[in-house]
Amino acid sequence: MSEHRFEVPDAEAMEALGAYLASQLRAGDLVLLNGELGAGKTTLTRGIGEALGARGQVTSPTFVLARTHPTASGVPLVHVDAYRLATAAEVEDLDLDFEGSITVVEWGAGKIDGVVDSWIEVDIDRPIGGDPEADDAPRHVRVAAYGPRWEGVELRPAPPT
Repeated sequence: MSEHRFEVPDAEAMEALGAYLASQLRAGDLVLLNGELGAGKTTLTRGIGEALGARGQVTSPTFVLARTHPTASGVPLVHVDAYRLATAAEVEDLDLDFEGSITVVEWGAGKIDGVVDSWIEVDIDRPIGGDPEADDAPRHVRVAAYGPRWEGVELRPAPPT
């Protein structure tokens, strides 16, 4: 497992982190985003989408659960909001193409168990007492990679400035 921790100072830097992650991703990759409301999960996903050349605006799929964005490479970006889902079985019921897509799941902790054997997990914490609507409040971020896909791959995003 590869793990890195750092502070992300603002929304622009969070999008830059997403762009870095996008540069490492290919079809079949899964990224789990954890963090409370307003932490920056969708902002990070927007950075992934922009770097992949995703069509359509990357917004939170809260009410549709999953949104698929075609990308410049032809590998779709699937953006999932698992907040209202309780189990991995409910995620499987969405019938997502994990093998043929780059899949980003917000609120995915404990809900993707056994669905894939490799993934990246991004935990985003905003300071206690921070305004959840303040995009430019610094966030503490942990990026960790698990499973055989990421063995020997050193995910080392440059700390945002």
